[in-house]
Amino acid sequence: MQERRLFENLSVPEVGLGCWQLGADWGDIDESQAFKILERAYRKGVRLFDTAAVYGEGRSERLIGQFKEKYPDLTVITKSRSWIDPKDKDGAKKLCKDVENSLKNLRVDALDLLQLHCLPPDVLNLDEVWETLRCLKREGKIERFGASVETIDEGHFCIKKKSVESLQIIFNCMRQDAAHGLLHYAKHKKVGIIVRLPLASGLLAGKMKKSTIFSENDHRNYNKDGDAFNVGETLSGLTLNDGTELVDELKHLISREEPLAQLAMRWILDHEEISVVIPGASRVSQVSSNVKSADLPPLSKEVHEQLFKWYIKSVRPKVRGLI
Repeated sequence: MQERRLFENLSVPEVGLGCWQLGADWGDIDESQAFKILERAYRKGVRLFDTAAVYGEGRSERLIGQFKEKYPDLTVITKSRSWIDPKDKDGAKKLCKDVENSLKNLRVDALDLLQLHCLPPDVLNLDEVWETLRCLKREGKIERFGASVETIDEGHFCIKKKSVESLQIIFNCMRQDAAHGLLHYAKHKKVGIIVRLPLASGLLAGKMKKSTIFSENDHRNYNKDGDAFNVGETLSGLTLNDGTELVDELKHLISREEPLAQLAMRWILDHEEISVVIPGASRVSQVSSNVKSADLPPLSKEVHEQLFKWYIKSVRPKVRGLI
């Protein structure tokens, strides 16, 4: 795979691995299967894994930490979501405790990157949050810090903060707004862009049906209407009915022979401002498919223009939650 600049002194292969599913919220993945997924990713050239403290209460981090001992050249990025109340006087302590736990789980002396994990806007607005991150960096517990955000406005806000080096966003054919302002601004500020949910929770694999039933512990079941967390994190904010209908339209619009999942990934990689895309995988075969997207020829300019017009007219009005 080609490499892209993530930080000033670090480039990584353009397809990474999102590891939310190794912790929780995507059905059951046992340890044996988890390590097979991680191994396949590494063998296919993936060198960046994304995780978070809350994924299975540290399970995802612990699995990656064990795996990283075998492959120390991996870049592992994690996230903290313990500071969610702007009136919480112990917010800084909780953030620091998250870092200590992540260091232990990942079996490292310093975190490659710590991201704020979709914190509420009124928490992001606290100067103490950002100063705590700078203090952790000065202490050598984190190498860099950034933010994973829900909305375009939050993205612009975080990029402006001193010493922020990365921004993680939802960006795919069903959520295109970042391509019209935010990506350019991030590039101008030399902030790396990490794309999560590139396949809209599997919707853009093109295999779901309106009748698809998800397991009880799968967020596509219990969070389908945003009952547990931001609805935009599940199927990019679309209902299963709307999503499957739109995917059928998308197949006709792109009209290429490669699998839709790979073409949807290719659409993202066609944006030069993107540093790395982090699709998840619950099966080994999905890892191989995701990586193949990096070898596909770009979509044409005409297809990109057509897909944006389609997004504005047909998709965006059906996306629930803030964009």
